[in-house]
Amino acid sequence: MVRSAAAPADEVISAPAATAELPSLYVHVFGSVVRPGLYRLDDGARVVDVIAAAGGLTPDAEATAVNLARRLTDGEQLYVPAVGEAPPAATAGGVASDGRVNLNTADVAALDTLPRIGPAIAERIIQWRETNGAFTSVDDLLSVPGIGEKMLTGLRDLVTV
Repeated sequence: MVRSAAAPADEVISAPAATAELPSLYVHVFGSVVRPGLYRLDDGARVVDVIAAAGGLTPDAEATAVNLARRLTDGEQLYVPAVGEAPPAATAGGVASDGRVNLNTADVAALDTLPRIGPAIAERIIQWRETNGAFTSVDDLLSVPGIGEKMLTGLRDLVTV
């Protein structure tokens, strides 16, 4: 996927379709990237893909603040901070600004803060997400081995997608 330097900032640029039409997702990337904007990528794209589409990182980017291998979700907003700058609270560790844990961005440490979720179940949640894609509903947790109705009831108000 390539965005031309002459394209207006508010224009969405996408790569020509490959032989097989894949579902797409839209990601808004901003901060320390060469060309911030809204990008359309193939489903299954990763952070490294949208950063490449945005022309790469700027020289002042804090490259270690973003997980380049993480899969993107449709409608996601990705902020790349500058060196010494803290990431926005809404994206830190997968915890939303309202304090709920985002099942689609949380790491093991964030998931481990939830009641009755230890490191083993946290790993299963992440494995399910990596295998099946983004959670579309909190109820998707029922598909994770070790999580039943009772546990889901206790988690429902503490998590988001």
